[in-house]
Amino acid sequence: MSEVISQSPISPVVTFKPAPRVGFVSLGCPKALTDSELILTRLSAEGYQTSKTFEGADLVIVNTCGFIDDAVRESLDTIGEALAENGKVIVTGCLGAKTLEGGANLVRKMHPSVLAVTGPHATQEVMDAVHLNLPKPHDPFLDLVPNSFGIAGIKLTPRHYAYLKISEGCNHRCTFCIIPSMRGDLVSRPVGDVLGEARALFEGGVKELLVISQDTSAYGVDVKYRTGFWDGKPVKTRMLELVQALGEIAAPYGAWVRLHYVYPYPSVDEILPLMATGKVLPYLDVPLQHSHPDVLKRMKRPASGEKNLERISRWRELCPEIVIRSTFIAGFPGETEAEFQHLLDFMHEAKIDRAGCFAYSPVQGATANELPGMLPLEVREERRGRFMAVAEAISIQKLHQRIGATMQVLVDHAPALGRKGGTGRSYADAPEIDGVVKLLPPEKISKTFKVGEFTRARIVGVQGHDLVAVPV
Repeated sequence: MSEVISQSPISPVVTFKPAPRVGFVSLGCPKALTDSELILTRLSAEGYQTSKTFEGADLVIVNTCGFIDDAVRESLDTIGEALAENGKVIVTGCLGAKTLEGGANLVRKMHPSVLAVTGPHATQEVMDAVHLNLPKPHDPFLDLVPNSFGIAGIKLTPRHYAYLKISEGCNHRCTFCIIPSMRGDLVSRPVGDVLGEARALFEGGVKELLVISQDTSAYGVDVKYRTGFWDGKPVKTRMLELVQALGEIAAPYGAWVRLHYVYPYPSVDEILPLMATGKVLPYLDVPLQHSHPDVLKRMKRPASGEKNLERISRWRELCPEIVIRSTFIAGFPGETEAEFQHLLDFMHEAKIDRAGCFAYSPVQGATANELPGMLPLEVREERRGRFMAVAEAISIQKLHQRIGATMQVLVDHAPALGRKGGTGRSYADAPEIDGVVKLLPPEKISKTFKVGEFTRARIVGVQGHDLVAVPV
């Protein structure tokens, strides 16, 4: 690696800094050897020097075997030797996945000072541990890309918030939707990749991470919730463990984590304590689509729609501050006036905080188009209008309940450092789909705020779907 330290009119003066060196020991079978080859390839591609010895190494990686007792002893002895000679050791391989009775990790029990422990086939997790303990050399494929977030790449959102996609595709076959025909079945991203991208975004200044997918609740179903590794620790590929980890990564940066496209399965209840304790925002984007069991059946919607009122009530018991946003379809083929009235009654009882509604549109390729009872366009639009009148009244009533409260606001717009006021969003407002907080000029001359920063504001009024507040 080189660094320009001064420059003459003729040529720059360059000094050379040695690349960080990683010692590597590979034990066990050929399968472990191929894992070692992958890790060494990644290390070399990122500019690290590698060697087979501990001497002169900035840290050491030991790829272990845990098949038979002799192999276990050899692996533990090698880890001990590396710790004695170098002191900074990352452990990977089969022994890294071994646990004792009671669930304690064997390697950490025997050698508690190791930097990280992963199981086999964990190239990304090993690289994450290396990056954490030995910052990588310059990566021309990522670090020179203007306005990028390292491994997270370039984002088209404002720099203070970003979307994090955790999976692609969907296993459901809702009759109004053609997404599975375009994007395929559910494919969950490796949990280590997701968490690595999240940390890169927070390190780059992101203050709000919006988790998205086609079905966030189903994360990991396709891989049977297998265990991955992050930061040397096992993490199950499942929504609960993912959200726990995201909350932990976000905490040192004071950042928000917001969940979108969460289907109302019973397992979602497990997330609510994380919201109640502030680990993630008490906000759920839940695509309910309708309330009447017969309409939901024609839609082929997942989960038990008839239990949604009970589920929403349970969520509010677990986390009284929760804000629920949802989307609905009015005028679905075969929808009777009674079924539509059921939806309006549901809205009055559920009191959804933020709701959008679409008049049914016969998308080409959707099987719902073949259902009997297609309603005239004017009926579909009329029902959408009636729905939105109810939804807006509920939303505005809830907004008025916030008057007098002091809320944390993430600033999106702040001319003259906020002296002329600005706009931002509270935890209840996702960008572009919910309302905003209109910030008045501060009462104190010394009070300023910037885009991408948090400010405290006292709610003093409501304008349509937006709150009005004074920065304090």
